[in-house]
Amino acid sequence: MRLASYIPNPGKIVCVGLNYRDHVTEGGRGLPVRPLLFAKFANTVIGDGDPIVRPEGTHALDLEVELGVVIGTTARRVPEVRALDHVAGYVVVNDVSARDWQGTKQALREGETGDGQWLRAKGSDTFLPVGPVFVGTDEIPDPQTLRLRSWRIPGSGPDRGRRLLMQDGTTADMVWGVAALIEYISRAITLEPGDIIATGTPSGVGAFRDPPVFLEPGDRVRCEIDGIGVVENPVIDWSDDTSGADRAHH
Repeated sequence: MRLASYIPNPGKIVCVGLNYRDHVTEGGRGLPVRPLLFAKFANTVIGDGDPIVRPEGTHALDLEVELGVVIGTTARRVPEVRALDHVAGYVVVNDVSARDWQGTKQALREGETGDGQWLRAKGSDTFLPVGPVFVGTDEIPDPQTLRLRSWRIPGSGPDRGRRLLMQDGTTADMVWGVAALIEYISRAITLEPGDIIATGTPSGVGAFRDPPVFLEPGDRVRCEIDGIGVVENPVIDWSDDTSGADRAHH
């Protein structure tokens, strides 16, 4: 285990949707027949303590604690049995999502529709907090035995300052494990050192609660994976974001 400020400029961030059975169930869907892939870019990456900026026009910001897999050596057409040999280690990540832009039914107000794809909903600036601790594969020989949790810490109301548990799952619930994902992705997309795979999230996200729970400016978000660590970030509104282009120089 070692401290890392985070990986500020990964070449690729390959994300996996609907990869936990309990998350698929809570959303009322069937299991996908193959991994559902989408991408984020380096503009999304922030570190522990940096603000998550709620963009102008969204009202349904949500959290997703995920195991981040950091590629160590180039992986192209790698079989599952050798896939973990190409992993450098693991980090905790938060796949922040604008559920209304994503088109999640529970997040849509009357007359709203989603974007028809996930790029803006998942790829806006600051939408991938990455934890400060990098843990090598020597300390995590089996990535399918890890507990993941997330909390919302309200900035106002009767629960202000309290940690409210949102997600509590285990990587054993993945539909496709880390090795299977690397095999699938590397058949078509060469994975290179420093690339990150965000491997999906367990149940408990805000969009599928009754009523739905979304992040508001003033809240804090805490994501934790046992054996890896924590990433915690405040939420601010776009109108309070004064960092501008400076964020690119972190």
